[in-house]
Amino acid sequence: MLLIPCPNCGPRDETEFHYGGQAHVPYPENPYELSDTEWSRYLFYRENPKGIFAERWVHSTGCRQWFNMLRDTVSYDIQAVYPMGVPRPAAPVPPAADTGTASTGPASTTPSAPAPPRKERPSDFPERPPGNRRPHRPHHFLALHR
Repeated sequence: MLLIPCPNCGPRDETEFHYGGQAHVPYPENPYELSDTEWSRYLFYRENPKGIFAERWVHSTGCRQWFNMLRDTVSYDIQAVYPMGVPRPAAPVPPAADTGTASTGPASTTPSAPAPPRKERPSDFPERPPGNRRPHRPHHFLALHR
């Protein structure tokens, strides 16, 4: 579980926040002059780096304010939190190494060896015969008889 430092409310649990995508994506100056390809690239194409990444977040169950955050996409370490409209600060920590994404040390929950394959077991629920179905009831029938 992440502990996200809201600039207005202080540190809060990650379940109080919603991710808003990549930060600092400028809106096109003349959107009506863009081709369909250019417009789709603006809407859907985003960076997906391994390392420090600038993101937008909203504190949806708290102050409901948007803010930007620099977060390492490998280790989930939060490097900086700053208000919307402020330029991206320099990352205080260098990007994560390209090797490994999880710890396998003694305190880690990540196993150092792959898990053994699951054994096949008989199904707990036998398959229904084709004629054994519930009758179909239209949605308006369910709405009227509640």
